[in-house]
Amino acid sequence: MLPKVRKSAIQDKSSAIFSAKQTAEKNASSLINFSLKYFDTDSKKFPCNCWDGVFYLNLFNRIKDLSSMQKLEFTSNRSRTLRSHPIEWHNTSENGFGFPMEEQIVDVPYQFSLSANDKGRVHGFFILNTFYLVWLDKNHALYPDK
Repeated sequence: MLPKVRKSAIQDKSSAIFSAKQTAEKNASSLINFSLKYFDTDSKKFPCNCWDGVFYLNLFNRIKDLSSMQKLEFTSNRSRTLRSHPIEWHNTSENGFGFPMEEQIVDVPYQFSLSANDKGRVHGFFILNTFYLVWLDKNHALYPDK
């Protein structure tokens, strides 16, 4: 059983616990975060309600792994496992994500792979260190000729 820690020890700026929390928060601020604010649950082309639990397990495992990376690591990663790269709309079946004020919000759209075994893609974009997930693309519908 773990020893109980007094709340005052956690709030005491000279305590080791307070220092550890501060360090963890500082490091976390440079890591990738994820948001579903722009997640398109109504897309006909990129439906999110017709896949099995394995797909979602792969998704959550990938997000968990990426949450320990810095944005620069992600955007410069050229591994065949992650396959992260900017989306070039002129090479796709779409002209953009299609939500209001997209031109002002999205600087560079990105995608990454769920696994090395080609189990699908995730499409979205960054604002600072937060990746906003927009589409889940199990069938590679964004790049239909690939």
